[in-house]
Amino acid sequence: MPISTPHLPDILGPALGRIRDLAEGLRKAPLSPLAAVQFEKNLQQATRELARVVTQWTYNQLEPAEEEALPVQVHAEGSRFRRLTDKTPQQVSTLFGTITLRRMGYRAAPADGEPVLFPLCQALGLVHNATPALVERVAHYQAESGATQKQTLMRLRQEHGVSWGVKRLRQVSAFVAQALEGHRTQAQAEQVQRWLQQAQASPGKHRPVLSVGRDGITLGLRLKGFTLYEVATTGTLTVYDRRGKRLGTVYLAYTPESGQVTMSNQLTQLLEEVLRRWQGPLPRLSYVTDAGDNETAYYRKVLRRLRHPTTGARLSWYWVVDYYHASERLWTMAEALFGSGRASWAWVRRMQKLLLKSGGVGRVLHSAAALQGRVKPRGKRLANFRRASKYLQVRRQHMRYADYRRVGLPIGSGVTEAACKTVYTQRLKLSGMRWKKAGAQTILTLRVILLSGVWEQVYERMLAANGEVQVRVPDQLRPPIEKEAA
Repeated sequence: MPISTPHLPDILGPALGRIRDLAEGLRKAPLSPLAAVQFEKNLQQATRELARVVTQWTYNQLEPAEEEALPVQVHAEGSRFRRLTDKTPQQVSTLFGTITLRRMGYRAAPADGEPVLFPLCQALGLVHNATPALVERVAHYQAESGATQKQTLMRLRQEHGVSWGVKRLRQVSAFVAQALEGHRTQAQAEQVQRWLQQAQASPGKHRPVLSVGRDGITLGLRLKGFTLYEVATTGTLTVYDRRGKRLGTVYLAYTPESGQVTMSNQLTQLLEEVLRRWQGPLPRLSYVTDAGDNETAYYRKVLRRLRHPTTGARLSWYWVVDYYHASERLWTMAEALFGSGRASWAWVRRMQKLLLKSGGVGRVLHSAAALQGRVKPRGKRLANFRRASKYLQVRRQHMRYADYRRVGLPIGSGVTEAACKTVYTQRLKLSGMRWKKAGAQTILTLRVILLSGVWEQVYERMLAANGEVQVRVPDQLRPPIEKEAA
């Protein structure tokens, strides 16, 4: 049965009447702030009901009403499906509430072992009986700071008029995270490319900088009734303009893993994709981290051996050991030499300034060695002093802060450390939260896409890719639209 537009006003009649009654009621009743508030709340519910009715009517017109008008057979994913005898109803969650969708099913031959196929549902992109528009909102809610399952379910009831359980919420979140992950790298690379273009056109005396960072954070994971605390990881890719201003950062995050292999692979893949796409002058490349085991291994095994994905030329990197981590060793040495107090504080402040000057590490170590010879700390204090001194001595080639600042490089890993708080603490480490690894990774995947500012682009890519999987039929499922008589 073709779409008959004159039928639509009849369907909308009750909802439009409700809106008209609300407007008339406010106009005739005594006016007050309380009455105005109640009017807007009631109007919001009424307009949502109007949208729900329109959505239900429209979706049910997309397939011919008469079964005989539908193809007898369809083909999908290498299997042949035959039409069933009757349409069946399905409850579908939408942005405006739950609708009843009547759709025709197709069953595969018994040998194929395929479930019933509903071409209309596949064409609409339904996920766990929800429309893509609502699914996008659900995933977005789950990725936001401070979100909990309870809050998301409450928002679905209040803002969309649908009631879900925790199981369905988790299923939808996991589906979206897995689907989006396949398009994240491309969208993030395009975002970084836009920032590089902006940096290249910016005023200033320095070359634009593309800075890589990674850091770890402790995360509690549930395992067989126990909570195990392990180190999860965050990666960042940041663009600075010619004046050293940060233009933007894209993020990666992964749950605890031995050797952090996934983070290393994905961070390298993202970096290579950015370099492959970028056609302008090569920005200055920096790697700003603390000197932890995984961070050091990534530089030595990956970054310093990395070649340009297009030209094959060896890339030149500046590994900058975070200035603030170096400063922490100054405090350790000061307490070993002076104890806690004013003298300790004064020495650290002088040494922090000295670190920023040419040859700073050597001058700091010389001062510390001279003081050690006079003070002669013993026991634990001596061990702490030697450990902190060795940290600076071994890494001094990566602490040339005066040189780094002279060419416009960042000397602190604050962007990446802030990412740990933004990505993890504000979402996964709220009071009482405990995670299984798969659930935590689902939220992390959604969250880094949101924080990288590429949510819309990645979701559109996902929808476009899913739209490429079509059910083949002899004719279009959509019935022709009858033109109204002039």
